Amino acid sequence: MTPHTPMTLPDGRPIPLMTGAELPMLESWLAFHRATLELKCAGLDDTQVRRTSADPSRLTLLGLVQHLTEVERNWFQRVIGGLDVPPVYGKGNGYVLDAERGLDEALDVWRREIARGQELCAGRSLDDVGRMVDEPFAGLEVSLRWVLIHMIEEYARHNGHADILRERVDGVTGA
Repeated sequence: MTPHTPMTLPDGRPIPLMTGAELPMLESWLAFHRATLELKCAGLDDTQVRRTSADPSRLTLLGLVQHLTEVERNWFQRVIGGLDVPPVYGKGNGYVLDAERGLDEALDVWRREIARGQELCAGRSLDDVGRMVDEPFAGLEVSLRWVLIHMIEEYARHNGHADILRERVDGVTGA
């Protein structure tokens, strides 16, 4: 087994690289956090993924999936790719739920956004830059390195929220 052979945890999530070049290491940490979000939603029905953690919060697992779909689109397509694409879910950063949109559809859209972002980043170096698109930082250069670190942080923070939401739904903790 080489140091870069992907290994997985018993729950199927990829173990992030512990040695090697910076780009694959950052990508492996992002893949781990993406898989963690998906694991938090596994086995739940549409009613369960709409359950909030505690009043007054309206945060839900479905809302987190939709939000992170928007985050993927923003950072990889708009910022790094320089594409003029609209939000996936309109206003509300993805948190607003639609009675007609369930978890399976939201996860499919999320996976497509991830794949599109990976296409746009393929062959780029960590020092390649894009431009911020939203105020107050619109126009400022940002490196792919910064974006990947930010995405890891964004997922890690929201996976903490997902832990609490999942525990509220059915008592499952950890991971």
